Amino acid sequence: MKLNQQTNILIIGLGVIGGSYAAGLTRAGYHVAAITKEQKDLDYALEKGMIARGTTTLDAELIGSAELVIFALYPTVFIEWIEQNQHLLRPHALITDVTGVKSGVVDKVQRCLRDDVEFIAAHPMAGREQSGIEFSNPDVFSGANYIVTPTERNTEEAIAICKQLGEILGFARISELTPREHDGMIAFLSQLTHCIAVCLMNCNETPDLEKFTGDSFRDLTRIAKINDRMWSELFIMNKQALLESIDGFVREIADFREMIASEDRDGMREKMRHSTERRSLFDKPRQ
Repeated sequence: MKLNQQTNILIIGLGVIGGSYAAGLTRAGYHVAAITKEQKDLDYALEKGMIARGTTTLDAELIGSAELVIFALYPTVFIEWIEQNQHLLRPHALITDVTGVKSGVVDKVQRCLRDDVEFIAAHPMAGREQSGIEFSNPDVFSGANYIVTPTERNTEEAIAICKQLGEILGFARISELTPREHDGMIAFLSQLTHCIAVCLMNCNETPDLEKFTGDSFRDLTRIAKINDRMWSELFIMNKQALLESIDGFVREIADFREMIASEDRDGMREKMRHSTERRSLFDKPRQ
């Protein structure tokens, strides 16, 4: 199987990422259907031309006709869906996801999944601080990273299709990691940064600070406007790796605090030079 304009694609969950997938695939000429919980989200997707058809019910015909099913659900909801409804999937269907943790998801889904259906996990490293389909935009994938996390249970064909999906959506860099490697990386690059942003917003309750702030504070805390249900779930599912990243950050900021206290200007400047050099590696490639 290779994705083409005739492939029946079904997206389950029309939030900000599911909606962005739907709009991006439709824009690229693919036939996209959707199942989502809220009628208002379905109406929005149909009105905007993001999908060809959809429903808020477990439509057996719609699910059974889908060759590729993309699950854009919270991790625990995705696992529950597979446990309860996988009998509706067509034989030889390929399923993928967008979840932000992998070890706790991939193993559970692959162990309980029917032998004639394959799950290949992926993580689009892009999103919005707002949640909801009205904030979806496929342009968010431009210049972003896309990570495929196969296991020994996956076929080369499924891995290739999952990477092709990332190419169609316009991701700039497509990488491959094991689920464990992914979770260690994501604990530092994404989950720790969200923890820092939340704590920074909560550590000073002085009134009217918003009247005096500059862009540096706004940039640093943009992701503090957070989906508390989803992110608390992700943090707990990746607890050990995240705690290790938090401990590393605590040690580093304690070292920097000591340099300030002892007026170690040379030490601080060396830290700043190193951070400047490292940060330049993280700029998105120009399109």
